[in-house]
Amino acid sequence: MPLRSSSSLFYNEAQTMFRKIPSSPVLILLSLLGLLCLRGEATAFSAAVSPVRISPGDAFLVRVKGATDGLPVSVELKGRSFPVASCGKACSLAIGSVDLGMRPGRYKVLVSQGKRTRKVPLVIRKTTFPSLYLTLPEEKVSPGEEDMKRIEREAEKVRSAMEPVSERMWEGDFVRPVAGAVSTSFGTRRIINNHRESIHRGIDLRGAGGEHIQAANRGRVVLAEELFFGGNTLILDHGQGMYTIYMHLSAFSVTPGDITEKGAVIGSVGSTGRSSGPHLHFGARVLGVSTNPVSLLKLKP
Repeated sequence: MPLRSSSSLFYNEAQTMFRKIPSSPVLILLSLLGLLCLRGEATAFSAAVSPVRISPGDAFLVRVKGATDGLPVSVELKGRSFPVASCGKACSLAIGSVDLGMRPGRYKVLVSQGKRTRKVPLVIRKTTFPSLYLTLPEEKVSPGEEDMKRIEREAEKVRSAMEPVSERMWEGDFVRPVAGAVSTSFGTRRIINNHRESIHRGIDLRGAGGEHIQAANRGRVVLAEELFFGGNTLILDHGQGMYTIYMHLSAFSVTPGDITEKGAVIGSVGSTGRSSGPHLHFGARVLGVSTNPVSLLKLKP
């Protein structure tokens, strides 16, 4: 029998039950306890989003409690589903993100299990991203025909490497790969030679050449090779469609297929590829969507 949340209806139901049983104090007490347990079971299913207010490009966490073990839980935002993993008994967890182009406003994250559904608020706030004006030699801005063919091949390879949605491997908080400060933030509009524009879909972290880079979380190496733009580029698959990207490395400390633990050394800071000096370009993807790594580091699973 479905139970409604109104206190008056609850006690009316209790009175109806009491009329149907002998007027024994013990039986009445047991019946009331049973009704309370059923009522608690019916209202235990809950979901929370953290943080509630985010910027375009940010990650967010969805924690579901009171889920029935063995039954799938779904988490969706505007028709986009996010993989769900267990976080203990009757607990499920998903990490989602929104695209840089998502319009500011109030949204609802839809969380469901069977017929039980919760709509949890998520606010995307209006955010102004910085602009950076650069003047570069034209040969560095406009690659030749052969370079363009290489760039296209590499873009497809990177896309394919981050396409699979594997089982959860990440554990707990994500950590900074190097200690250096952010020199170029996520979402920065780079205007080159006053006409060519690109969006910075990661963050640049200051670092000395040869400085060790650590894995942001536990994961599997899915790519470690030299690319045209990124130079020595390494990608980790953390499961649930989440990947972290490390560019311009001077050297790799792992190879494709390796399982790395959180904080393990995976390479060294360098200036390979299209780079003007030693630093680490650190990026993240969630189900193919470029995600602000800073927002990922702030999550508290």
